[in-house]
Amino acid sequence: MMDVFIYLFPVVFTDCTGRTQFLFSTDDSHFVVEPDGIITVPDPQIAVLDFIKSSPGLKRRKREWIIPPMNIAENYRGPLPVFIVQIRSDRDKTKKILYSITGPGADQPPVGLFIMDRDTGYLYVTQGLDREKQDKYRVTGSTTSADEPMDIIINVIDQNDNKPVFNQSTYKGEVPEASEKGSEVIQVVATDADEPNTDNSDIRYCIMSQRPQQPSPNMFTINPITGVIRVNETGLEREVMIPTIYELQVQAADMQGEGLTALTRVIIKVTDSNDNAPVFTVPSVIDALVVKMEVTDSDDPHTAAWNAKFSIIDGDPGNLFTVKTGTNKQEGIITTAKGLDFERTSKHTLLVTVENEAPFAPSVSLVTSTATVVVTVLDVNEPPIFESEQKLVSKSEALAVNSSVVQYTASDPDTAAKQKVMYKIISDPAGWLGIDKDTGEITVRNQMDRESSFVKEDKCTVLIGAYDDGGCEATGTGTLIIKLEDVNDNAPIIEEQSITMCSKKPAPQLLTVTDKDGPGFTSPYSVSSHDSKANWTARMNDAGMYAR
Repeated sequence: MMDVFIYLFPVVFTDCTGRTQFLFSTDDSHFVVEPDGIITVPDPQIAVLDFIKSSPGLKRRKREWIIPPMNIAENYRGPLPVFIVQIRSDRDKTKKILYSITGPGADQPPVGLFIMDRDTGYLYVTQGLDREKQDKYRVTGSTTSADEPMDIIINVIDQNDNKPVFNQSTYKGEVPEASEKGSEVIQVVATDADEPNTDNSDIRYCIMSQRPQQPSPNMFTINPITGVIRVNETGLEREVMIPTIYELQVQAADMQGEGLTALTRVIIKVTDSNDNAPVFTVPSVIDALVVKMEVTDSDDPHTAAWNAKFSIIDGDPGNLFTVKTGTNKQEGIITTAKGLDFERTSKHTLLVTVENEAPFAPSVSLVTSTATVVVTVLDVNEPPIFESEQKLVSKSEALAVNSSVVQYTASDPDTAAKQKVMYKIISDPAGWLGIDKDTGEITVRNQMDRESSFVKEDKCTVLIGAYDDGGCEATGTGTLIIKLEDVNDNAPIIEEQSITMCSKKPAPQLLTVTDKDGPGFTSPYSVSSHDSKANWTARMNDAGMYAR
């Protein structure tokens, strides 16, 4: 019994009923494979693929070229050349046939990319392909026989060999202070040279880092698909941020965020908004003009009998006001002598008298003239006042994150207004603390470190602000000083990382040992040699460590 091998090369077509079928050809027969896998011999009424006819007429010409479109992955590195497909003429049974190809990639630039064995019809590719340079090749196969030339289409299949590229190395944007959550700031855009609409070019964005991290490490968020950056949390306040610039590091990754990556910088400047109303620097002003009071006198002008002098005789037990005579000697000017306090007294009724510089004539009975001046004190929004201008607490530098440090509160002097006092951190250079806006409780947000450069003489200083919900915001300030108690969180360090010694004439070497921790967690130290105990010894003295 002889084995028979049939090489089937499919061609897709749609019949007259709209069904998709696959036509397979052998040298002598045609088969149709239905979508459900059933193989049938096509009915003569069903449309089949017509081949080029050698002469006019209705007779169908038998198919002579058997070649499907080919798909080849880019970036194949070897071994080369690589076999792609065989083309064959059915006349090769009767005579010797020679095969050849022409077209781009064959005998046209890039010449020699594809080659063909002229005896067998085997088609090869000689080097790796790059889809981003050319995604499809079309070469023409020919024979030395009377066969019609046949186009061979070679599709280059994409590989993920290109990382995303941002269209700017640095993006610069602006965002107004006090912007609401969700406010759009800027959009970053990256592209990928790999095949569109595939995972190889499907980019996702994420924010890798934010500097500074105040008042929150997640002040901004990015849409992973569009690259639009938005405000993620409230608290952008230009007046309390130095500097008023954020720097984000943004990553783009293909394969839906799991593939090749690229980075870019985003600089965001916090711009000013009109979120502060003007306020008087001193709510009550001394020497503020209250009123000018004019008088008349029929005596000889500019004489002592004509010049007037004024006095406040009632209504000012606290000596809050003064009255002086104007330069024209006929005007009384009332001013404030001390600051007025609306919460203590909202209205003052003053009784003012006027006399002349010269006493009245004894023979004349005159009545001293008086006037009543009602001074209404206008209320202004005064800033809250902390219980103490400075608050000192002692805490361990190892105090756990989210632990309470202290509650630092203020009261509102505007008692009549019944305003709510709220709190914020104005300055925290190390970024260690957070504060409850409503209660003033201060907690650890990031681990504190006594050995940090932000700590001076074991103390960390933070400026706290208290403000009310009045229509005209006024902020009071208090200073929190945290004395950090030391823990043994730093290992001793040998300053000299390498030394040179003569093996013939060894001499002791003095090494310096330091420790960032404070007293009680430093010296005395114990030392030992680990690598060559037989040849080396180490011991401590009062000044350092001897090695020999």
